[in-house]
Amino acid sequence: MTERHTVPPGDPNPAAEAQGTPGPSIVWFRDDLRLADHPALHHAIGRGAPVVAVYVLDEESPGIRPLGGASRWWLHSSLLSLAASLGDRGVPLVLRRGPAESVITELAESTGAGAVYWNRRYGRAEREVDTRVKTRLREGGREAHSFAGSLLFEPWTIRTGQGTPYSVFTPFWRACNAALLPRGPFPAPTAIDPWPGRVAGDDLDSWGLEPHSPDWADGLRAAWQPGEASAHQRLHDFLAESLGSYADRRDLPAEDATSRLSPHLRWGEISPYQVWNATREVAAGSPAGAARFLTELGWREFSYHVLFHAPDLATENWRGEFDAFPWQPLDETALTAWQRGRTGFPLVDAGMRELWRTGTMHNRVRMVTASFLTKNLLIDWREGERWFWDTLVDADPASNPASWQWVAGSGADAAPYFRVFNPQLQFAKFDPHESYVRAHIDEWGTDAYPAPIVDLADSRRAALAAYQQVTSTKLQSD
Repeated sequence: MTERHTVPPGDPNPAAEAQGTPGPSIVWFRDDLRLADHPALHHAIGRGAPVVAVYVLDEESPGIRPLGGASRWWLHSSLLSLAASLGDRGVPLVLRRGPAESVITELAESTGAGAVYWNRRYGRAEREVDTRVKTRLREGGREAHSFAGSLLFEPWTIRTGQGTPYSVFTPFWRACNAALLPRGPFPAPTAIDPWPGRVAGDDLDSWGLEPHSPDWADGLRAAWQPGEASAHQRLHDFLAESLGSYADRRDLPAEDATSRLSPHLRWGEISPYQVWNATREVAAGSPAGAARFLTELGWREFSYHVLFHAPDLATENWRGEFDAFPWQPLDETALTAWQRGRTGFPLVDAGMRELWRTGTMHNRVRMVTASFLTKNLLIDWREGERWFWDTLVDADPASNPASWQWVAGSGADAAPYFRVFNPQLQFAKFDPHESYVRAHIDEWGTDAYPAPIVDLADSRRAALAAYQQVTSTKLQSD
């Protein structure tokens, strides 16, 4: 059991309740570690009662996927940032660990809370937890409300003309753009009325989110500064400096041409509403860049819509026919070479080493590395998805599996051909001066660099033969 860091919970105030004063409002923070444009917090303040802020580390509820190592590192720093922002307004951030259903209901009872507010999540296990929490709270006579704070379009609102979910991105995003424009963001609260009672909470360090023995996070610390303020600074800098050339330079991994907002969005340090509205405000000056950038935001939306309707996305093929795909018996040596960036293919190796050191990888290179694992090595996409889940600071429950399935060919929006990214052609096209590769492979150009572990032509033919066991198609090499 984790030791509590603060004093025991305070009792409800019967005298105040007898006089008609509402009990406090609990704001349950989850993947929304910010104060600005936080609908749950906004409505809790509007209720007019004191606020209790809580974050629950739930690794016990059925179906909840444990966080990977890089995500745990990010979460630690992001919670510190959120706690400081709340502390500036006189509100402590209560940290609790355990099944969210019991933690939240116990907290509501011990504080005499009159309402609990939170922003929605969209995985099946998370939705089931929320339903149970909401039921128990309401059975106890308390308000319980959830809000849209993480997606521009709720998954049940964008449908085809036949009333079914979209399975292809382009018509999905067209339908989104034809719908009502997303709302404007809520401002950050200048003041929050804190609940005067005392609430027990965990010491963040006791959760062991940061790595020790060994401490492998130096590269992550050098590359990132988690927190709401950093997220907004990144957005500001990107819109001011890179939006105009984004459409032309976004695929060049050696250039600082992308927003690098993905981990901030994943942890909700900035909302998609804030990104959408800020980009639209400057779109006239860079229409091509703005359209391309918002389309990337659309891909995030699409991934969550797919996850909502296919909740086993991280473990089961979205296209059922892919259950017959003849993945090779796992070659641990080949998998390790891929994980460590020692395949002998420089763009793949540079990407995997960037991931290991910094917790991220350029999106173009993500597609190349994923294609190499699934097509050239014929290793099941789930092995790659698990590795990225553990090593990415932006390991997103929707985008990570959706993207892996897209590359593997088993997912939504699959092309009418079996796409294989040729890592050498991609290297020549997108890193022509070898700047990206040299930045991440110390021994590049020396005899110490490993020889290729697979023949591209032979493995391409093997990939086509494997896919033809699933369906007749053509093979495209990019």
